[in-house]
Amino acid sequence: MTDATPRPPSAPGPRPPAGRDAPARQGQDSDEAPLFGPGSQFQQFFDDPRWALTMIRATVLEAAHPQIGAALIDNSVFVAHPWRRLWNTFRSLQRMFGADEQAREREAARLNRMHARLSGTDARDRPYDAMDPGVRAWVVATLFESTVTMCRLSGQPLEQTAMERLYAEYRGFLAALGDEEGRLPPTLHEFWQYYDRVVEEELENTEALRIILYKLFDHLPAPPLLDGLPTVWAAGRALAGPVIGTITVASLPEAFRRRAGLPEIPGAQTLTQGAYLAVGLARFLPEGWRRADGLAELLALTPDSDDPRARTVAAVRDGVRRAGALIRLITPVPAQPGPPAPAGPPRGAEEFFDAVLDQTGDGYLDWPDLAAMARELAGRLDLDEPQETRLYDACAAWWRELQSALDTDGDGRVSRQEYAAAVPALAGPALIRVAEVLFDATDTDGDQRIDADEYRALFRTAFRREMPDGGAAYSRGAFVQDFLSFMAGRRRSRAYDSLLADS
Repeated sequence: MTDATPRPPSAPGPRPPAGRDAPARQGQDSDEAPLFGPGSQFQQFFDDPRWALTMIRATVLEAAHPQIGAALIDNSVFVAHPWRRLWNTFRSLQRMFGADEQAREREAARLNRMHARLSGTDARDRPYDAMDPGVRAWVVATLFESTVTMCRLSGQPLEQTAMERLYAEYRGFLAALGDEEGRLPPTLHEFWQYYDRVVEEELENTEALRIILYKLFDHLPAPPLLDGLPTVWAAGRALAGPVIGTITVASLPEAFRRRAGLPEIPGAQTLTQGAYLAVGLARFLPEGWRRADGLAELLALTPDSDDPRARTVAAVRDGVRRAGALIRLITPVPAQPGPPAPAGPPRGAEEFFDAVLDQTGDGYLDWPDLAAMARELAGRLDLDEPQETRLYDACAAWWRELQSALDTDGDGRVSRQEYAAAVPALAGPALIRVAEVLFDATDTDGDQRIDADEYRALFRTAFRREMPDGGAAYSRGAFVQDFLSFMAGRRRSRAYDSLLADS
């Protein structure tokens, strides 16, 4: 595969947000429901458990677009860190469709900066560009159409007025990104013609699509909170993975399934409708049990968090372990070694390479991996454009230093073997600069120390009463030292694992 030529990150200016004017352009009267926030059609679906299936289906349709599929393969962390990508996507949609207009404009600017950095060529030397207006329109189209399909497969099809309202909201979403609304047809009738044309003429059986359908669910790692239950997770995944893949394929447009050669499994359509109906029953649970943001936060919690929910799950996990130990005592099944402790001896070179450095999961270290680190760090801290650019510039300098020191065969990337042969070269002056820039970005009040709130913002974890250096705050020296020790593979760290290594 031909990768995008690594280049120092630019600082593209965001397109002017159009969310403020979108309602007027779409004919919204003052007494109509708003396009965003409470009362919108989208908000009615946000906590709907069926939307999990909808997001998977929409992602598959996105990945089938040649440009999006190539961008995912070259730049995305969806293979190595699927839960992180899910969390970030969830948070982004929450901001874009929320009632806070300033938060929406800030998120739109962040998405535009991120997408402006994603361009290159695919395995067939075809260019891709995440800022292509047609590509961005297709992403929004898949979300809308998959939501409509969700309702239809659940036996509760949307009424025409509700469907038109939802379509207006998604067109408003596209306008909030600064794109021309005309990239999506103005009427719902014209949208279905547009959708059918793209499905029949542009979608392909891409590598990214095949990974999502046939590899991702079979090898999906446990979310951070359930990382201590590998056997239970593996058993559940073995049952759920093939089912999710089957119902996703069966829900795709028939014309695309036929052209892409996707398998037609007997009974798949019935299974799909049954799955949507069954998952939809969760809508009748108490509201606090099915809130999407609460579930997403729970899955993202680290096992050692002070959050009461994490302690509850940890207690359940300990009970499962004790039950497993009892079963092993009375059965001839040999005991299996448990997962390594979160703190202890350093990782081996190849383990550290796979867990931390190879963010895209393609088996190599190159610029997209470090760019993915920069995206995650910038997103955690909600950096504005100048700070974000400083971080990207520091990571780009680090990549040039690594490439010069470790790329012995000159292929423009670093393999596991090249990394393992020269591990000490990882922690050079450029990495120190990354640590310093990250500290400055985290230290939002500029007092040269990281307090509890700043620590929580970066590591997305509850404050554990004592900072890592034992004081009331994290000093610059201690922060830089810990960051270098972790990134050089010399020391494990639960906090930094949650930042860069967890799935």
